[in-house]
Amino acid sequence: MTIKPLIILPDPVLRQVSKPLEKVDSGVLKLADDMLETMYDAPGIGLAAIQVGEPLRLLVIDVAKEEEGKKPQVFINPEIVGLSDARSTYEEGCLSIPGYYAEVERPAAITVKYIDRDGKQQEIAAEGLLATCLQHEIDHLDGVLFIDHISRLKRDMVVKKFTKASKTGGLPKF
Repeated sequence: MTIKPLIILPDPVLRQVSKPLEKVDSGVLKLADDMLETMYDAPGIGLAAIQVGEPLRLLVIDVAKEEEGKKPQVFINPEIVGLSDARSTYEEGCLSIPGYYAEVERPAAITVKYIDRDGKQQEIAAEGLLATCLQHEIDHLDGVLFIDHISRLKRDMVVKKFTKASKTGGLPKF
């Protein structure tokens, strides 16, 4: 497995809409494994393919607690098919926006249709952290970042800091 370089804000690649995968083959499975390795190394709990420069509708997640051991999940062509009216707020961060965290409100529970590693159609009902993580990563597939869910003032400040830092080759401090 290979740890891939992460795409960092303000790179315009993060705003691309990812394309559906036609089939699950060895290349897709290798990319998923590389993404898991990259996510664990970062460390993070979710990663979309676009964050490693691949505009494909593929994401990986592991929200297991440390004492539970790793429980990686791979979602190919995920699609939200149901949202609860109830809302929840989590402090979110992003491997493509390192060091910045903000409270984001999203639906508390969702239902997602996807294809698994074996090429089989699946559906998952998720709530809590998994629901938030799935929404965050599916947003990435649509070119949406978690900072798009916060106030314009805060978002503009974050983008400005990352744009300035990208010119000096560093990362901003928050």
